[in-house]
Amino acid sequence: MNKIGAYFRDSYHELMEKVTWPTWQQLQQSTTIVLIATIIITALVWVMDFASNSILKFVYSLFK
Repeated sequence: MNKIGAYFRDSYHELMEKVTWPTWQQLQQSTTIVLIATIIITALVWVMDFASNSILKFVYSLFK
């Protein structure tokens, strides 16, 4: 049980004194960047899916 207690005590100490937490402004900027990147990547995947779907429909129509 001493090892478990020491683990939690050390974890708490590390989180409170050794970790550098971002400021509110840094957190907002990071969140904005992640959201914009997510939207861009989602749009790119949608475009690739739409294009591949169109190409495959065209290829399949050639063999009908």
